[in-house]
Amino acid sequence: MENRGHYWVGVGFVLLSAFCFACKGILIKLAFRYPIDPIALLTLRMAFSLPFYLAIGQYLNRAEGPVTLSRREWLTLAAVGITGYYFASLFNFIGLLYISASLERILLFVYPTFVLLLNAIGFGRRVTRQQLLALLLTYAGILLAFVGNIRLSTQQDVALGAFWVILSGLVYALYLVGSESVMRQLGSQRFTCYAMIAATVPTLIHGTIASGTALFHYPTTVYWLGVLMALFVTVLPTFMMAEGIKRVGASNTSIIASIGPIFTIGLSTTILHEAISWQQLVGTGLVLSGVFLTSWRRTKRSTYVPD
Repeated sequence: MENRGHYWVGVGFVLLSAFCFACKGILIKLAFRYPIDPIALLTLRMAFSLPFYLAIGQYLNRAEGPVTLSRREWLTLAAVGITGYYFASLFNFIGLLYISASLERILLFVYPTFVLLLNAIGFGRRVTRQQLLALLLTYAGILLAFVGNIRLSTQQDVALGAFWVILSGLVYALYLVGSESVMRQLGSQRFTCYAMIAATVPTLIHGTIASGTALFHYPTTVYWLGVLMALFVTVLPTFMMAEGIKRVGASNTSIIASIGPIFTIGLSTTILHEAISWQQLVGTGLVLSGVFLTSWRRTKRSTYVPD
């Protein structure tokens, strides 16, 4: 009974984290109604997140002892953190200038197939028939959802937005593949703290150069949206996801978290009043089926939902 309760608490953590991550596109779209560009919004998100990661990282250092990494390992940690949380996030924010939040979340779930392909190409891992079927389902679903979105969209350059979001998924896949060795040494929670701290540095530099003092002159609502993004789609879900992985396992976490696009579709229709086509709904089902097959019996990773 205790083990069952332990498991279901983990399921709850994963579902909550998936819901929080699903809110990201909604909050970004709401912020883009004001005169703010992607790098400035990302800068606010990371700046508001930084104190939490510094405090949590310090607490984990006291609780788990000092970190013993070589210089090369520190550089690797910084590189993968910047890749996963600066480049991938920036590309994702840019993509949301052009496409709906619901399509963004569907496209972003292409990243498990990128992880599969990168492991096959870079490490010679065999791709099974089940995984090939997962690839076909995922890309068929994305194509169908994309076609449905073009028919409904009133925005221009939907293809450009899709390019940036898919590129974000590819970069995030590179982050996942590159982070395995260092993450095993640090643990997922401490690794997340250090990776986020590393990514904050180039984000703040880029944001300061691009926006300058304009960072301090946005409407108050923009800063509140930045705080919400920092807390509820960055800090809290990353640690809830890590706890969920600990309790239910990595494969189960991947499968449960794939409900994220469903959450986003519901939120985008109720809050942003985005129209959803039947092609998007069917495409979402195909993508989730592909993610399910890709995630089945997956080896352990730090997190499975791009931020």
